[in-house]
Amino acid sequence: MTNKQDYIDHEGVVLSIDNEFIAVEILNKSACASCHAKSACSLGDVKTKIIEVENNFKDIYETGERVNVKLKKTLGYRALWISYVVPLLILLVLLVSLTSAGASEPVTGIAIIGGISLYYFIIWLLKDRLKREFIFMIEKLK
Repeated sequence: MTNKQDYIDHEGVVLSIDNEFIAVEILNKSACASCHAKSACSLGDVKTKIIEVENNFKDIYETGERVNVKLKKTLGYRALWISYVVPLLILLVLLVSLTSAGASEPVTGIAIIGGISLYYFIIWLLKDRLKREFIFMIEKLK
């Protein structure tokens, strides 16, 4: 039995269904998206994202149906590390080490951009492996 607290979930709408995947559009809201003053504030952002969920034919879904898309919290934390924490650490390590070694600011800046670019290029090369590890699940809304 899975615990609801073990998952990050978002409500979404089924866009399309094929033999391999079910495409679900989710609304990604910032913390202030529900604020009454959001129209006057440039900080509130609401974005739609399309998530592809493997079609396991366990349940029958229809286009336009409202569903719940789930991801294990541990995978959410891992995504946070991959996308934000590791690049920040690369930036800080290069900044401190090159500054301590006496490198000029332009050289340090270019090295930081190069280091982070190399990191994201490696992530891009590993995208198929990461896609297999980050598995979304779908369930009907009750």
